[in-house]
Amino acid sequence: MLAKVFSGGVLGVEPYPVEIEVDCGRGLPAVIVVGLPDEAVKESRDRVKSAVQNSELSFPARRMTINLAPADIKKEGVSYDLPIALGILAASGQLSGDLLSECICMGELALDGTVRPVKGVLPVALGMLKWGKNKLIVPVENIAEAGIVEGIEAYPVSSLSEAVRFVRREAEIAPVRLPFRAHRQDLRMPEDDFADVKGQQHVKRALEVAAAGGHNALLIGPPGSGKTMLARRIPSIIPDMTLAESLETTMVHSVAGLLRSDKGIVRVRPFRAPHHSISSAGLVGGGAYPMPGEASMSHNGVLFLDELPEFHRDVLEALRQPLEDKEVSIARARRTLTFPSNFMLVCSMNPCPCGYAADAKQRCRCTPAQIKRYVSKISGPLLDRIDIHVEVPSVPYRELTRGDPGENSRQIRERVNAARARQQDRLCNEQMPCNALMRSKQIKKHCVLAAEGHALLKEAHERLGVSARGHDKILKVARTIADLDGQEAILTHHLAEAIQYRTLDRQMWR
Repeated sequence: MLAKVFSGGVLGVEPYPVEIEVDCGRGLPAVIVVGLPDEAVKESRDRVKSAVQNSELSFPARRMTINLAPADIKKEGVSYDLPIALGILAASGQLSGDLLSECICMGELALDGTVRPVKGVLPVALGMLKWGKNKLIVPVENIAEAGIVEGIEAYPVSSLSEAVRFVRREAEIAPVRLPFRAHRQDLRMPEDDFADVKGQQHVKRALEVAAAGGHNALLIGPPGSGKTMLARRIPSIIPDMTLAESLETTMVHSVAGLLRSDKGIVRVRPFRAPHHSISSAGLVGGGAYPMPGEASMSHNGVLFLDELPEFHRDVLEALRQPLEDKEVSIARARRTLTFPSNFMLVCSMNPCPCGYAADAKQRCRCTPAQIKRYVSKISGPLLDRIDIHVEVPSVPYRELTRGDPGENSRQIRERVNAARARQQDRLCNEQMPCNALMRSKQIKKHCVLAAEGHALLKEAHERLGVSARGHDKILKVARTIADLDGQEAILTHHLAEAIQYRTLDRQMWR
C-alpha cells in the first residue's frame, strides 16, 4: 500500500515542498530511505520505530521504501520524523489519508513518541501559501512562529499519539493564531541608556545620525574612552521593527535554531558582538551544511566588531560583499545558498597597538612602523564601506564627575523615529526603509545640492581624496542629517557635518 505525506524543507531561508512517499510491500522486514537523505534523516527510521511502538501503535513488519521527493535535493535535519511516522501508519492501513493530504507536517520524534521542536518552521509556514496547503502540524514549541502567518491553520501537537488522534479525527486541536501585537511583550527599552555615558556629545550625535539612517560607523579612540559602552547602547535608539522586518529576521533565526519557544518571533532588533577569533564561516556563514553566520543573524539589526584590527584580515574582507549587496551568497558544489544580511555595522578600534597614539595624556610607545602595520589590517575597500568615522577621545575628569545626567535614549529615539518616518515616506516607492540603502538613482533624486553645496563637496573631494563610493556616502549621511533637522533640502551645514565624518580615516591611513 502506498501513502503520501507532505512536509517542507529550507534551502538557505527559501522553503520548498517535500513529498514523502511510503510504500509498504512484501519482502523481508526493512526500512529503506531514499531521496538524498543525510545521516540525521537516515537515522529517523530507528527513532520512528521506537516512537511508534512506545505510542501503543503497530509498526509493520514489512519491507518499506520511503522516498523524499524531490529526490535531487539533499534532505537535512530531523524535521521529517513526524511525517515519516504518519506515512508509515497510513501505508499500513492504521490512518486515513484524507486529512493528511491537506496538511504539512514537521517535527522530531523522541523514542517515547514525544514531538520535539525543529528548525525552519516559519519559512515553511510562509511557503505553504504558494503550495496550496493551509494546515500545518508542528511541535508545541514551534507554534509561536507558525501562528504568526496569516492564511494558514497551525495545529500544535506534543506527541505522536496526539497527532494520530487528530488525523483520525478522534480528537480536536484548535488552530493557534497569534497576531503580531501578541508579541509586543518583547518590546521594552534596553537597560543600557545613553544617559549613562559621560561626555562624548559629538560621538552620541554621530551614533544618532547612524541609527537614523542605518549607516555603518567606526569609533576610534584610546582604551577606556567609552567606545564599547557607546556601541552597546545603540539598540536603545534604533527604531522598532516592522512586521516584514520581524518575519525576515525570525526566518534566519529559525533556520539557525536559535528561536526561543517562550518568545515566538523576533521583535527586538538583533545586536550581535562576535569575538575577534571568529572564522569567516562563523561571520558570514558556511560549513558543510551551510548555516547563517553572524552577518545574517544580525539582519535588520546591529553587528558590532570590537577591536577591529584584531580580527583576521580574510574574515574582515569577507564582509565586503554583504555590506554592498545586503545578502550573503554561499556557493557549494550542488547549489548556491543565499542568506539576507542587511545590518548596521558598528566597529571600534584603537589608533595604535598600545592605544594612546591620539591621546593627549598618555604617551604612545609604538613606532611608526608598528602603527602602520596595525592600521593596515583594515583595507581601504572595507573602510570605504563605512559611512561614519568618529574619534572618541578620553573623557575629562570634570565630565566624569558631573552629577546631571545627559540626554537619555528615549529622547534620542524620538528624533530617530521621526527621521526614519520621513525616509520611509520618501522611499516608499523604492521599498527602502532608510537612507543607507539608497542606490545611485535614489541619490540623484533625493540628494540634490545647491551651488554652495556643490562647491563644498568639490573642495572636500579634492583635499581628502574621497572615492566615488565615499562621495555617495557623504550625500546619504547629509540626507539623514537633514531628515533629523526636519528639512526637505540638504543645506550647507548638513553637508559639512557629513564631510567631517569622513575626514578621520584619511588622516589616520595616509
